Amino acid sequence: GRGDAINLYVGNLNFRTQDRDLEQAFSRFAKTGRLVEARIVTDRETQRSRGFGFVKFEAKQDADDAVAQMDGSDLDGRNIRVNVSRPGG
Repeated sequence: GRGDAINLYVGNLNFRTQDRDLEQAFSRFAKTGRLVEARIVTDRETQRSRGFGFVKFEAKQDADDAVAQMDGSDLDGRNIRVNVSRPGG
């Protein structure tokens, strides 16, 4: 069902990286299912990026591929960290 979407944590982001950059970087992995969400976490006061975000895939296979290929890869000049975000963690 819908609750099976996999949420990935994306860390060490360039502070200039926007939601759409994240979406562009990860959308190619959405083969089995859709890329449901790509969002940078921002500071409530300043609206600036806090340097991390989340991408959500419908399919576990797509999420696994994204982790395998994107963890440690270069995005906007930063070597980003990508791993499965544990619920409530």
